[in-house]
Amino acid sequence: MKKIHYLALVSLIGIGLMNFTSTTKSDKMIDSEGNTACEVYGKVKFVDYGQDYKVKFVDYGQDVKIKYVDYGENSKGKWKKVDYGQKYKIKVVDYGEDFKVKVVDYGEGC
Repeated sequence: MKKIHYLALVSLIGIGLMNFTSTTKSDKMIDSEGNTACEVYGKVKFVDYGQDYKVKFVDYGQDVKIKYVDYGENSKGKWKKVDYGQKYKIKVVDYGEDFKVKVVDYGEGC
């Protein structure tokens, strides 16, 4: 009888650990509208409040690599800084970010 209880307990712990570890990096990058960090590109405006996304700039461990451009911002990983007419409003934070970004000269995207 004790062996059955032990096996049941081990099984429940195993199922709990599988659910706990099943959250992947890509799951964390999906916002409430179903967009991922890769889909945030185009004209962006940096703001202090009223943001669409909170972003942390990093040197490694990024969710997406971006390249700042003056034109041709209509592909993944390319951001054009603007003061008006933006597609997204971005707030730069040190913690509590929606996703992490690394600025690159080439190889932008996910």
